[in-house]
Amino acid sequence: MIEYPVDSGQDRALPADPGKQVTRDASGVGIAVGLSGFAFGVMAVSSGLSVPQACALSLFVFTGASQFALVSALASGSAPATAAAGALVLGLRNCLYGLRLSTLLRLPRWLHPLAAHWVIDETTVVALAQRNRASARRGFAVTGVTLYLFWNLTTLGGALGAGALGDPAAWGLDAAGPAVFLALLAPMLRGTVERTAAAGAVLLALAGLPLLPAGLPVLVAGLAAPLALLVAGRRDGDGAGTVPGPEAV
Repeated sequence: MIEYPVDSGQDRALPADPGKQVTRDASGVGIAVGLSGFAFGVMAVSSGLSVPQACALSLFVFTGASQFALVSALASGSAPATAAAGALVLGLRNCLYGLRLSTLLRLPRWLHPLAAHWVIDETTVVALAQRNRASARRGFAVTGVTLYLFWNLTTLGGALGAGALGDPAAWGLDAAGPAVFLALLAPMLRGTVERTAAAGAVLLALAGLPLLPAGLPVLVAGLAAPLALLVAGRRDGDGAGTVPGPEAV
């Protein structure tokens, strides 16, 4: 007699496709952060920029923090050269991101100029959160495409509707980008060193806000990472140099 296996229903539960999950998560990040382009468009026009100028910044600069720093400085009365210098200094952190992503993604050389335009906070965090190179590449690409598309579309919408939307802070759109970035960063703070570096970065940034020009507090906050590693290295070195007592033998 031939015995047929009984279908309990459990065999039909197939594991989720990791590629689809990465695409879903990355596109969600791109859409959520891209909506804050409304706030930038409104702020840019309110600061004295024209609609084409606001859209050109999003198309060719495409780094939200630097763009917000630029228009904020212009709104406060800074000279255009000074505002641009502050935005440039803030954007230097993308160079550090690029160094890390170049070893992680291992993209063909002909893609480097195109990929460099998408090296920003969100694409970096999404790529670093993946478990293998293929997923990191997919996460980087999907986040970059989705965020670039929505950021530029919402910049145009915000710039055209600046008068109707009013103050972007009243809508909370300016907080969307930082909120999503913190949500992505939180699961990566697993160890003591990571948490110490994050706490130190917050303290350094807060201390620098009333003292330094726009953009510099973020760069100063980056010093928390090497300091945390230095403290952890000394602690490990002290532990390694300790001679065990008789009870440990």
